[in-house]
Amino acid sequence: MTRFWWVRHGPTHQKTFVGWRDVPADLSDARGLARLNAHLPQGAVLVSSDLIRASATADQLGAGRTRLPHLQDLREFNLGEWDGKHYTDIAASHPDLSRAYWEQPGDVAPPGGESWNAVAARVGAVVDGLRQQFAQRDIIVVAHVGVILTQLQVALGVSAYKALSYKIDNLSVTRLDHGETGWQAGTVNYIA
Repeated sequence: MTRFWWVRHGPTHQKTFVGWRDVPADLSDARGLARLNAHLPQGAVLVSSDLIRASATADQLGAGRTRLPHLQDLREFNLGEWDGKHYTDIAASHPDLSRAYWEQPGDVAPPGGESWNAVAARVGAVVDGLRQQFAQRDIIVVAHVGVILTQLQVALGVSAYKALSYKIDNLSVTRLDHGETGWQAGTVNYIA
């Protein structure tokens, strides 16, 4: 069994959409980080998105673990023109497109951004590579809500729309296991 421990980065406190904008995480919750660190397996390999909110969160979890280089392909959705905008502004400027983006995720993308299917393919390739390179190991991946949801969709065998209904809190753990019978979801959105 290869176990993926997906950790969502620390909170950014942004009130607008954050995709590839490189905003820092608030990592001031020392107790929460300590509980998270204690919950995660020692001896695991640890990898993160290259965005500062994920890589800085991973820095807090690195002791006793093999740290891999940050990976750009673990970045959050590229939201294109929507990055940094409030959802009400997006709904006003792109009413049909913004509605379709959330209600019919798949090939719908924001202007200059990525679709659900594009992100799922990008992240899926990373997961496949990690799974092959570190088979039968624990792999901690510090990433973003959208990235985690694309992998939860695969593990649960549900639609993208259904995957979007799951809540993934900051500093939560979603464990997805891969074995002889394929993917299985363990805990989802566990707060240590």
